This record gives sequence, structure tokens and C-alpha cells, in this order.
Amino acid sequence: MKNNCKRSQSLLVWAMAGLGLILASHLTLAEETVGYKYYLIGNAENVVRDTEGLIVMQGGGDDVDENYIQMGAKGGGGDFVVLRASGAAEYNDYIYELCNCDSVETIVFENGEAANDMFVIETIRNAEALFIAGGDQANYVRFWRGTPVEDAIHHVVSKPAPIGGTSAGMAILGEFVYNSMTESVTAERALQNPYYADLTLARDFLQLPKMNNIITDQHLQERDRIGRTVAFLARLVADGWSEQGRAIAADRETALHVDPKTGKARVFSTADHETPYVYFMRTPGKPEHCVAGDPLTFKNIEVYRLGSEGSFDIDEWRGEGGISYTLSAENGKLVSSRGEFY
Repeated sequence: MKNNCKRSQSLLVWAMAGLGLILASHLTLAEETVGYKYYLIGNAENVVRDTEGLIVMQGGGDDVDENYIQMGAKGGGGDFVVLRASGAAEYNDYIYELCNCDSVETIVFENGEAANDMFVIETIRNAEALFIAGGDQANYVRFWRGTPVEDAIHHVVSKPAPIGGTSAGMAILGEFVYNSMTESVTAERALQNPYYADLTLARDFLQLPKMNNIITDQHLQERDRIGRTVAFLARLVADGWSEQGRAIAADRETALHVDPKTGKARVFSTADHETPYVYFMRTPGKPEHCVAGDPLTFKNIEVYRLGSEGSFDIDEWRGEGGISYTLSAENGKLVSSRGEFY
């Protein structure tokens, strides 16, 4: 039980009587040695609620309110847990106001030691909804891969219960991951050399329903990244990781909600965002030329751009209400069949 773990960890808890809230902070010396901080708003007791599955992926930027409304509902109003490797409790109040949940808890990982801490593991396993914040996905891979935290995340998904992530949190939700172990690779460098040192990929990490054979990308139009997504796909096929690579890439302030039972997906965005699109990309076969040190040639990658007016079927890899076109990398330069990349 969370409550027992919290008592054994000697949490410092302040009751805010006028608001009926409990705010907790792991700030003791003992806590610091295991490499994490912990924040709570709401009920400190563990509750168990009926839950339904949902996968939420946002491309970064200002948060989409509908993410937490839907995750809270699918989580039965239980305990909502946020995982991150930087920042503090910024999400707690915001999510608590939206999700109608029993509590919102944030665990901030400072190193990999916390991935073996029993309080951390039980807090994650007890979650009725789980969200992975932005930051640096390399830390998530370094800290969690092959640890009890990875197993705990899979436990939540298998309940089934909702899981989501934004930016770096979205980056780790596919079967294949751009793990950004050095510097963040740009589209220009990736197209000029798909084996550039900063284009580091990983697999055998999280396994989510409907996310097999998929790599994700984020901040697409904002940071002009669709060319590097093409390079990711080229590497997946050229390196033998996939016979037909697939990608889901999202603009900032834009989220995709996927039903893990049916594979049906919808787009949500902030009200004032001008480019609220998610891009579904699929390879036609092997790249014509994908060699270390050389510009990439990879023709006719299928793209389906979807906004909030349409839907997409992950199983059939087919959309309604969006637009379809192709992108090609030709000697390191990106070309679009519709004249525009996005």
C-alpha cells in the first residue's frame, strides 16, 4: 500500500485543511540518497478503481487539457502518477484540477538508483493513470530500461490503465526509440548522413499495445523535424529492425489518443494552436541508398496528416478526414509530392 510505504519513508506531510488537500514532499536526506523527489496532492491513501486502457502521445509544448480529462476518466478517478527526470511538481495542481482524481503524484528521477526503490515501484504499480513528462528521453532509457520501473510501467498498461507522454515522454512509447544519447539530431544532419553520431536508436524498452513496429517523433513543424523522421525510418529498415517501418509524429500542442483495444485514434490540440497535426508515416520498402557518411536516398514514404476533424486506424494504417502524400529523400534533400512537407 502507498500509505505504508510513505510512513516507512518518513514523509513530511502538510494537511491543507481549508482545501481538503494533502501535499507531500520527499525532501529528507534519506530520500536524496536514492535519487528521486516525490510530490503529492490529494489523498495519501492508495485506492483501487476500475480502469480502461488509453495511450496518449503529445508532441510537446503547452499541455492539451483533454489528455488529463480523458486519462482521469479512463483511470476511474484513481491515483494519477507523473514520472519525470527534471523539474518538480508543476503538473500536480494542473492535472488535479482536470482529472477528477483521488490524487496526483509526481516522482522526479535524479539518477538510476531510484529505479530499484520499493516506494517508487509500488507508487507506479498502484497508479490508475500514468504520464511521462518531457525533458530528455535519454535519461528515461538510462534510468529505467531493464529495471523494475520498466516492469512497473508494463504492469499499469496491462491492467489496462491509461498511459501517456509528451515530448520526451512520447519519444519512448513506441517499440523503437530515438533515444538522443548525445545531442539532438537535426533533420539536415540526419538526411545528409543517416548514421550521424547523434542519430542513436534503441529497442527492447517499453512494449505498449498497438505501438509495435512504430517509432515516434515530436515538435515536428516547430523544429522542422519531419526529415529526421524519414531518416529514422530508413535506419529501421536498413538495419533490419523492421521490414516496413512506421512512425507517428506530432506537432507541438497536439496529442493523439489511441484506443489500445481497437487501434482507433483521434487528434486533440490546444484551442489556439495553428498547426494541430499528427503524421502517420510508412515505408514502401528498403532505402535506395542508406550508407554511413553518405546522403540518404529513400523514395515514396507514405504520409497521412491528420487533424482533429478525422480519425486513424492503427491496425489498418488508414485514416479518414486527413490528407495523404509522399515524401522522398533524394541525395539528402527532402521532396514532397504535394509541394509541402507538413
